[in-house]
Amino acid sequence: MLRRTISACLFVVASALAAHAGQQAKLEKPQPAGPPPPPACTNPDAWGVSRTVEIDTTGGPGFGLEQYKAYDFLEPKEVILTFDDGPQVNTTKAVLDALAHECAKATFFSIGKMAVGLPEHIREVAKAGHTIGTHTWSHVSLKAKKDPKEAVDEIERGVSAVSRAVGTPVAPFFRFPFLADSPDLLKYLAGRNMAVFSMDVDSFDFKVRDPDKVVKLVLEKLEKKGKGIILMHDIQPHTAKMMPALLAQLKAAGYKLVHVRAKDKVQTIAEYDALVEKDVKGLPAAGTERPTSAVVKTVPND
Repeated sequence: MLRRTISACLFVVASALAAHAGQQAKLEKPQPAGPPPPPACTNPDAWGVSRTVEIDTTGGPGFGLEQYKAYDFLEPKEVILTFDDGPQVNTTKAVLDALAHECAKATFFSIGKMAVGLPEHIREVAKAGHTIGTHTWSHVSLKAKKDPKEAVDEIERGVSAVSRAVGTPVAPFFRFPFLADSPDLLKYLAGRNMAVFSMDVDSFDFKVRDPDKVVKLVLEKLEKKGKGIILMHDIQPHTAKMMPALLAQLKAAGYKLVHVRAKDKVQTIAEYDALVEKDVKGLPAAGTERPTSAVVKTVPND
C-alpha cells in the first residue's frame, strides 16, 4: 500500500471572531464515544478502499482543485466519493446499500436540519464507517448573507445539529452550499480548524435526472481529469439508482477509491448546541505543486 505524506504551508488565522470561536470550542464538555467499528467487508470481488487518508485540519486547508489548489494529494486514477444535502429517507439508504456491496467508503456533507429531522438515517451513515462533515444548517448561500454573524450561525448550527443527530462529534470537514465561499468565511473556518471541500468532478445530478446520463457524465469528466473528488447528492432518487452502475464502472475502468477521514473531531460551541436544542424542540438525541508537511497522510484502511 502506498504510504506518503503531503505537507502544507502555515496558515494565518487573521480573524478575531474565529479565534474567539476556537477558544469557545475548547471549553466544551466531553462528548460520547463514536459508533462501533463498521462491519468487515465480506464481498471478495468488491471494489473496496485502495487507501485511507487522514487529514490534519489545523488552519482550515482546502481540497478540490475546482477552487483550492494547494493540496493535490490524489494520485492518477484515484477518486474520492462525496455526497451533499442528506440524509433522506429512502435515497440515503440506497446509496449506503450500494456502497456496502462494494465495500466502499465515502464522505457525507450533511445539512443540519436534515440530520436532526432524520437522525436514524445519519446514524446509519456513521455506523457504516463513512466520514460525516457538515453543509450548514439550512443550505443557504453564505456568501449572500449581508450580516457575517448570520453566515457563522448557519455554519455552527449545522455543526451542532449534525453532531447531535449522530450522537458524537463529526469530522471538521465543511462544504459551502453552491461552493460559494468568501475570504472572511474561509478565515473563520481556518480559526475553527475546519477543512473546506470543493470538488474536481461535478456529477450535476441535481440537474441531470437520467441515472445512465449521470454515470456517463462522471466517467467522461474523470477520463479528462484522470482523478478527483466527485460531488454527488444522496437526496436525489436518480443518484441512488445509478450508484451500483457508477461503482461498477469506476472499478472496471481501473479507478482506485480513497477514503478521507480527519485526524481530530470538530468541537461544537455551547451557544449553538443550545440553539439547536431549541430548534428541535426536545427531540431525543442519539446515544447520548505538492507541498510537503503532514496535513494529509495515508493510514491503514479500516
